[in-house]
Parts: sequence; C-alpha cells; structure tokens
Amino acid sequence: MSTKETIGKVTSNKMEKTITVAVTKKIAHKKYNKIIIKTNKYYAHDENNECKRGDIVKIQETRPMSKNKRWKLISKITK
Repeated sequence: MSTKETIGKVTSNKMEKTITVAVTKKIAHKKYNKIIIKTNKYYAHDENNECKRGDIVKIQETRPMSKNKRWKLISKITK
C-alpha cells in the first residue's frame, strides 16, 4: 500500500499539535466540461506547532491519530 501525499494551504492552527489543511483540486464536470474547484479539508499532525495560517504545506497519509486526524505534516513549502 502506497502512502498518499498532497499539497495544501493551512487554514487553522488553533488546536494543539494539529493543523487544518485545505486541499483544492480542479476537475472537469462530466456533462458540461466546465472546470470546477473541489476543496477537501484534512486534519494533520504538527508535532512542533511550526505552521502558521496561510502556509503551503505537504502532508502524508498515516495511521489514525485521533477521531479525525489521519494525516501528518511532512514539510513546509512556503510561508
């Protein structure tokens, strides 16, 4: 089983050791072929509380760490 990695923007860092990451992807509508922007929100583990709101980060899928947290922070790409 391969581990998924994705890039997103931090929307919240108010929790202790947890960040909320919004991942957007562009897909084409099946019938009308219009480009639609879909957004998924993930909770990611941030061990050192190093991310701020607005940072672009890379996250990786991992074992369940809590009720909703299934991702961990790999690296910060930009501030």
